[in-house]
Amino acid sequence: MVRKAVFPVAGLGTRFLPATKAMPKEMLALVDKPLIQYTVEEALASGIEVAVFVTGRGKRALEDHFDRSWELEYKLEHSGKEDLLREVRKVSEMIEVIYVRQGMPLGLGHAVLRARNAVGNEPFAVILSDDIVDAETPCLKQLLEVYERFNAPVIALKRVPDEEVSRYGVVQGKLIEDRVFLIEDMVEKPSVDEAPSNYAVIGRYVLTPDVFDKLEKVEPGIGGEIQLTDALREMAKEGPFYGVVFEGEHFDCGNKLGFLKATVHFALKRQEFKMEFLDYLRTLVL
Repeated sequence: MVRKAVFPVAGLGTRFLPATKAMPKEMLALVDKPLIQYTVEEALASGIEVAVFVTGRGKRALEDHFDRSWELEYKLEHSGKEDLLREVRKVSEMIEVIYVRQGMPLGLGHAVLRARNAVGNEPFAVILSDDIVDAETPCLKQLLEVYERFNAPVIALKRVPDEEVSRYGVVQGKLIEDRVFLIEDMVEKPSVDEAPSNYAVIGRYVLTPDVFDKLEKVEPGIGGEIQLTDALREMAKEGPFYGVVFEGEHFDCGNKLGFLKATVHFALKRQEFKMEFLDYLRTLVL
């Protein structure tokens, strides 16, 4: 049973400067909820019990978000704002949290490796808060259903246009059933000519603990970073490794356009101002 999910959140968020100069990128809000909360709620809805946050300097706001705020709760309680009080308490009580520090941001692979002691010798999930997926069945749960059937690592896949393959890790594999691939190889951010397919890896992974041994042997690349993709390639060579083309709407909130699209999408799901917001959007001169 997969009980823990690793959230690598130590990045500097340079694409969103100056907004992220003093605030973690993961705390940027879609309407009124930060990115990290969307992904933690997805983990919870998928059966995850423990969140392992791999943090770094300047991430105090993220840690405070999932902690109790006695002063705020007191003020809300004595102001009669019971609905807001329940929302605030729900965040601090939703999941057990373990914090691990990543002293230097040396790549996604290094961040996952830093979680080794917290994860232990058991399978675990990795969730990137840049990738927000709105789905009837949570994206991670779709992966876990495949993991439970095959008892092997599983990653999330999305078919992307040719012009976007250079932004992602891309897989080579064969379709073995509806939306499920047996992965043979993967390439990190290939050119269009070098890409083995149009199926890109999105920020959801279900991994077995042997990935840590692979990560320890990965040679650092540009900037001294340890790439998770390199370790996953080795795992795919040694045993079964699967990819799932998930169902749901994906937003790459690691870039500004994706973040803006996600903001509009989730705003239109809010019944209290959906129609008024739609009326406003219709007034815009495109």
